[in-house]
Amino acid sequence: MTVTTRSNTRTATVALNTQRIVSDISPLIFGGFAEHMGRCIYEGIYDPASPLADARGFRPDVMKALKDLNYRIMRYPGGNFVSGYRWMDGIGPREQRPRRRALAWRSIETNQFGADEFMEFARELDTEPMWAVNLGTGSIQEAADLVEYMNLPTGTQFSDLRAKNGNKDPYGVKYWCLGNEMDGPWQIGHLDAVAYADKAVEAAKLMRWMDPSIKTIACGSSNTAMPTFPEWDRVVLERAWEHIDYFSMHYYVGNPNMNSKEAVDTDSYLASSVHFDEHAETIGAAIRLAKAQNRSKKDVGICWDEWNVWYRAVGGDGGWEEAPHILEEVYNLEDALVVAQWLGTFLRKADIVRIACIAQIVNVIAPIMTRADGLFLQTIYYPLMMFSNHAVGNSLDVLVKAPTHETQKFGEVSLLDATASFDPASGKGAAFLVNRSQTEALDVTVLWEDVAPGELTQAWQMAGHEPAAANSFEQPEAVTIHTIDVPKLDGGRVTLTLPPLSFTVLTSQHSPS
Repeated sequence: MTVTTRSNTRTATVALNTQRIVSDISPLIFGGFAEHMGRCIYEGIYDPASPLADARGFRPDVMKALKDLNYRIMRYPGGNFVSGYRWMDGIGPREQRPRRRALAWRSIETNQFGADEFMEFARELDTEPMWAVNLGTGSIQEAADLVEYMNLPTGTQFSDLRAKNGNKDPYGVKYWCLGNEMDGPWQIGHLDAVAYADKAVEAAKLMRWMDPSIKTIACGSSNTAMPTFPEWDRVVLERAWEHIDYFSMHYYVGNPNMNSKEAVDTDSYLASSVHFDEHAETIGAAIRLAKAQNRSKKDVGICWDEWNVWYRAVGGDGGWEEAPHILEEVYNLEDALVVAQWLGTFLRKADIVRIACIAQIVNVIAPIMTRADGLFLQTIYYPLMMFSNHAVGNSLDVLVKAPTHETQKFGEVSLLDATASFDPASGKGAAFLVNRSQTEALDVTVLWEDVAPGELTQAWQMAGHEPAAANSFEQPEAVTIHTIDVPKLDGGRVTLTLPPLSFTVLTSQHSPS
């Protein structure tokens, strides 16, 4: 596909060296998040009333779309929901499960989808489950009981209960979140940093006594605008250090004046990765400080387990309905470019960002939108698919020379956001390029400084003239990604044109080591 531009063209260079490495890329950065919120679970991943559903209540069309995103880890069941959730409500015969008010989203929770259904869903997706325990209204004993139910061989109360419910073999859930956003006054059972850290430590101890193999994740600040950021992070890291393996980060971003008559600052929005990088660096510094203060040799990784564009569909009042239609954000081209840059941040910070989960996966601030008779893929689906399926091996330390432009929030920012990966074992490489400019095309030369690839294998591009262009059920492919002609490799370099407002992926093949 050729995109006709309306702009001048400027030049940029991206220098790659397969020996100049940031870190290995943890596959767990390509994760998702499924919360009992709106239509994410019911009418999303579990929809037995749909004519498209199978005998388990899963829809093959939804499952295929999720599988194509190649999620490696899936966080569940919340989110704010988890701080009032009683996990035993969601097990056993469905007709005996209680209906409850879910206070976080003012919804009715039927509990028809729970622990065992989620594990079946995770197995179908071939994704690693990540469970969040309730440290709001929940006790540390309830958290430990859940670990027993999920992970221990039969012979005691809760493992026997799992077997009674049809699953004799342990599930072996490895990753466990110690609560959710406990720094937020909106959170059920909100705690200050010291109280939360102490409760998290005691929960982690008890859970590990049940299963020493698990990995635990402590709550970090809900976002950088919190008045307690980054002090909360410093306190929790220092107090809980020896009992945690990962530290959680959350952040959402938006361009709130996009659909109003107010001044729109799209240039700053398209430079959001400047903030993402700084956020990761701040938490990375807090981690290094806590390690030093604890005189520790262990490391703690960042788990960025809630991230996405979210600013239009605000307000989570479900009106005490089942599966209310809330927070159903419609994404456009500029949102997709921001998501591509966010994934680029995960590569640039691959040494510290080891898990990441986009919130969420279906219907609620999600890349997939459903109705009873079908679905469509939102614009943000495509950068997720590209990075998850092509960013493997090592993240490369990319050198970029490109024109800059002035932004209101971040000052001078490069027009080009570039990241790259290389897998020595397979010889596969990939470059991910975002042209942030709304008006100017970029002629970009990609230069391999050490060993040139044997061939360039594929190229894809997503581009358009209107930042607000979006997909819908009526126009499901208004904004998508297309294959483009693979540019000609000239020795150790290649030149290709990036239209304004574009995301481009270029893959290459080296001789495997």
